[in-house]
Amino acid sequence: MYSNKVVVVTGSSNGIGKAISFKYSKKNAVVIGIDIEDPNSNYGNIDFYKADLSDEKAIQAVFKDITKKYGAVHVLINNGAISKFNKSIYEISLSEFDKVIGVNLRGSFICCKEFIKANKGQNYGRIINIASTRFNQNEPGWESYGASKGGLVSLTNTMAISLSDTPITVNAISPGWIETEDYEKLKEVDHKKHPSGRVGKPKDIANTCMFLTMEENDFINGCNIIVDGGMSKKMIYE
Repeated sequence: MYSNKVVVVTGSSNGIGKAISFKYSKKNAVVIGIDIEDPNSNYGNIDFYKADLSDEKAIQAVFKDITKKYGAVHVLINNGAISKFNKSIYEISLSEFDKVIGVNLRGSFICCKEFIKANKGQNYGRIINIASTRFNQNEPGWESYGASKGGLVSLTNTMAISLSDTPITVNAISPGWIETEDYEKLKEVDHKKHPSGRVGKPKDIANTCMFLTMEENDFINGCNIIVDGGMSKKMIYE
């Protein structure tokens, strides 16, 4: 299905990004991972580049090398993000806020710009921006992260229109609780909170990516697919 397709995944060293990378690799795609953190030894045959997503010149250099090696890029998964940062609105500094926006939103935009150039002349292209249900629901202290993900959903909406004269579709996926570390340590109450009866796994996001990037699914465009086990539809009173 993905033979001869070149797939770039940012934030690929761990968690959701790693699951996405492995999923495409198993489907015979050429997978390129970009992350500021080095992957562990179990990384398969994924071509890895170490780069800061907020560094425009570094990302430009990565895409230049990718196109030199492989000729074109067909799929971009913007997954890389500062995802564990939360700080009170009374304490967060502007530089801290800027750092989250710089990686999560600006970094994704840089990758999109480079992907569009790398996809030029192809008859198939897919961009998926990994947002979050926090674009619309949140907890105190997550202003920077929530704003970055809200911006990513908005960016998705606009880019789908801007690229309507190309074969590129642009969609977002908003994960809910996706446990990337100690799934076995979760409690029954954690699972029962979800209408689907369980907490999410990285494979749930990888599977959604695979569906959205199928060539025949070119009519799905400008969407934000919420993958949260139904939690965002649940009314909760304390």
